[in-house]
Amino acid sequence: MKALVYHGPNNKSWDEVADPVIQDPTDAIIRIDTTTICGTDLHILSGDVPAVQPGTILGHEGVGTVIAVGDAVTNFAEGDRVILSCITKCGKCDYCIAAMPSHCQSVGGIGWIFGHLINGTIAEQVRVPYADTSMVKLPEDVTDEAAIFLSDSLPTGYEMGVLYGGVKPGDSVVVVGAGAVGLGAIMTVGLWGASTVIAVDTNEFRLEKALEFGATHTINANDPDLLQKIKDLSEDGLGVDVSIEAVGYPETFDTALQAIRPGGTIANVGVHGKSIDFPLHELWISNIKMTTGLVDATSMKTLLKMVQSGKLPAEKMGTHTFDLQDIDHAWEVFANAGEHKALKVILKNKNA
Repeated sequence: MKALVYHGPNNKSWDEVADPVIQDPTDAIIRIDTTTICGTDLHILSGDVPAVQPGTILGHEGVGTVIAVGDAVTNFAEGDRVILSCITKCGKCDYCIAAMPSHCQSVGGIGWIFGHLINGTIAEQVRVPYADTSMVKLPEDVTDEAAIFLSDSLPTGYEMGVLYGGVKPGDSVVVVGAGAVGLGAIMTVGLWGASTVIAVDTNEFRLEKALEFGATHTINANDPDLLQKIKDLSEDGLGVDVSIEAVGYPETFDTALQAIRPGGTIANVGVHGKSIDFPLHELWISNIKMTTGLVDATSMKTLLKMVQSGKLPAEKMGTHTFDLQDIDHAWEVFANAGEHKALKVILKNKNA
């Protein structure tokens, strides 16, 4: 089969590799029908995630069809159409039982293994460990183009931004970064009654889309009065109740930090490749909270129901569609999203 292989920082290629095989009784082999590229994949290629070893197939999102199952797999059968979770979970360890499979002990303590610790989903086929608890059956009335964003983008924005941020009815919220994950937060933050949702980005196209996804206000991150404008949109000018950082750069984290009011919460969602300044000597007195973490993707089934009902138009995240085999062009478009007016690219396996 063909797959996108990481060969070290700034070095990837579309290679012929061996087909995956069942290794454990709990495995399934999935033919990838639709996949996508994540901002985390860009971080990996930049060398920001040193745990990824050369030779690893990239990608951790996918919709596909079951083509083989191990003897212990009982929930799925050949021919089933499924969504792959970006988090692999055994369902039995203490962390899985505590609904925190992001730290599943059966897969080494980090549930994100696709395209990280094992071969991933930007490929024609993928092996899925613990298939019974790491996939969701896809209803016939939900398209691949909507379902693909339930693998990661929507759950990440919702769980790590909205839920970890503790958004409450009436809250003011700023989302710093209107990429796919930031838009996932913007799309779902209204479910918890936020009254003001401010999107911040340097990309005017993304800001336009943020309004479509539910933002009440947008501000260009290059605006010299950015912080003051954010605070002016809060109830009393002291700052927002919740800041969601969805990029992973020192400057975007600093914006999220400075925008928060006393007693507020910063929900860090972005993947950071560099150290940031956190002036605790100034902030200790502000009664703020900060959350970090890896998505658990435990909200997949809930969000799937909302997509199925039409409450969450997830398909809007996909702005460009390519053949999977045209991955190099797709990568160039996604890596230069501002130039191409791209949010997420959809990769369709023409060999499926």
